[in-house]
Amino acid sequence: MGLKQAICLAALATSATSRCYAPNPAFPVPSWPNGASTLRTAFQDLEKQYDTAIKAPKFENTSFSVEVTSKTSTLWSYHHTAANLNPARPGDGNVSPDSIYRIASITKTFTTLAILYQQAAGNLSLDDPVTYYIPELNSSDYTLPWKDITLRSLASQLSGIPREFAQSDIWNFFQDPTSIGLPPATGEGLPTCDEYNYYKPCNRSDLLTQLKKSKPVFAPNQKSTYSNLNFELLGLVLENITKLPYAQIIHNLIFTPLNMTSSSLTKPASDVRAVLPLMPAGEPNYWDVNEGVQNPTGGIYTSSRDMGIYLRYILTHYNALATGVNWFHPVSKGTGPHSFYGMPWEIFSTEELLPESRRPVTFVTKSGGLPGYYSHIYLLEEYGLGISLFVGGNGAVFDELHTPVTTDLIRAAEEAVWEDMQSVYTGRFIPTEDYAHLNTTLTLATSPAKGLHLEQFISNSTDVLAALFGGIMSAATSSHPRHHPKPKGQGDPWHAQLTPTLLHANETASSGEIYRVLPVLTQKPANAPVWEDDCVTDVDTMSYAGKAVNEMVFWFGEDEGDDLVVELPAWNVSLRRVGGREGRAMVVQKGDL
Repeated sequence: MGLKQAICLAALATSATSRCYAPNPAFPVPSWPNGASTLRTAFQDLEKQYDTAIKAPKFENTSFSVEVTSKTSTLWSYHHTAANLNPARPGDGNVSPDSIYRIASITKTFTTLAILYQQAAGNLSLDDPVTYYIPELNSSDYTLPWKDITLRSLASQLSGIPREFAQSDIWNFFQDPTSIGLPPATGEGLPTCDEYNYYKPCNRSDLLTQLKKSKPVFAPNQKSTYSNLNFELLGLVLENITKLPYAQIIHNLIFTPLNMTSSSLTKPASDVRAVLPLMPAGEPNYWDVNEGVQNPTGGIYTSSRDMGIYLRYILTHYNALATGVNWFHPVSKGTGPHSFYGMPWEIFSTEELLPESRRPVTFVTKSGGLPGYYSHIYLLEEYGLGISLFVGGNGAVFDELHTPVTTDLIRAAEEAVWEDMQSVYTGRFIPTEDYAHLNTTLTLATSPAKGLHLEQFISNSTDVLAALFGGIMSAATSSHPRHHPKPKGQGDPWHAQLTPTLLHANETASSGEIYRVLPVLTQKPANAPVWEDDCVTDVDTMSYAGKAVNEMVFWFGEDEGDDLVVELPAWNVSLRRVGGREGRAMVVQKGDL
């Protein structure tokens, strides 16, 4: 082997030795047409599970709503009305998609979206210190390092400031705190609003006054920790920029344009659609609490129908809200190895969900909780799905409700996708008429374990999988032979998998789906070393005469039965599938709808 050839293979092997077993994305985002008919059985199974669950006594005082949406429409919903309601004030006695809940901290996503809109309009910069927009914080009365805390830090839970200023104080919940070992305290200087004063709304002055007494939990941008104060401050930023009250800002920017007619930051005038949990004797219903200056962190009232509208908007706009911002991307690590903070998302990525693949599934989520109200939204970018779960009543039912819709349903979606990919992309491909003189063929197959992959690629009578990709993986595995032993009696421990770029050769017409082929290790060995899980993305690994060696472009005809043509630009050939194609599909790569 010549020096240049060795260098070339070494460069490719460097990326191959990253332990990447299952590239993401593995398929184009499904569109779920015809009301997601392919998921009908999964939805029926979900309904049976919930029908069984609600027979338990813990559901007697609990109402809830679950909704699943695609990027274009609601696919399925389930609603349950508590058997026991307050006879003096029952609220909505027949929970439906239009029933209204308090969604608590999901409000933070609306506050952040409004901030992103202001960045897009040029009215602020995420990387400006918060002192630019709240001048009072420049005062020497504050000990928190405001000059080092940016709007991005606040939105990403990276400011390092405390969690609360008027909530979660043990002082308010024990008549005698010394009974649990705490020393006596006078309560001098504590707030005179919210939990400290029968839920009287706190105002801007209350917030800024209490912040003068606050000390940092961490240095700015050192480590994420959850803080409601971050979003209360972002609410003040929005008010200072727009000269409007926070509630009016959210109505003008989000509720009205999206036609979220059941959503508000003030209590609805009537209880007729209100989900009102049956509270313990003597406890007020949190439905009536005005959160005041804390509205930007947890004040919204909304319905599952309106939330579906909101989730559809996010699924179709998350990467087009402001220059340089993909709203779904993590910003910092959580404490768990699979958990991350976004702006302000709580992101969870797991390899445990798919039974036949190590491909991680990522949930972009936001949860919320207030007395009697528990809420969660989940966005799954790769599946084009959004899920909302609102509970009014007993929070102990939450796990029983969210597990089926986030595990069983996603496994069913995965199965449906691969059935579709099988019919749309797989088969044997031979040269089109212009290249009929070439001895070139290509075979594509699918499986949940290997995704869409090359089973065979002959170019000009040469076995490319053996000659090129085989050389790459040989260099990779020979440099670390103990990491990748070839199982006796089994095939090679790698395969050539296709990953969609979600781009098109012709973006104007959304035609010509661009994929990249990656040599991927198939198996994780037993007793793998620590670094086995190290995997960074490196897709554009090598070119030939200025063109990407691993690029494949799929061209679909306009009519049913038209040939599917695969173009390989670096190989200067186009191939058509033998036998045509089985109609349009839900996974044909398209732009946002």
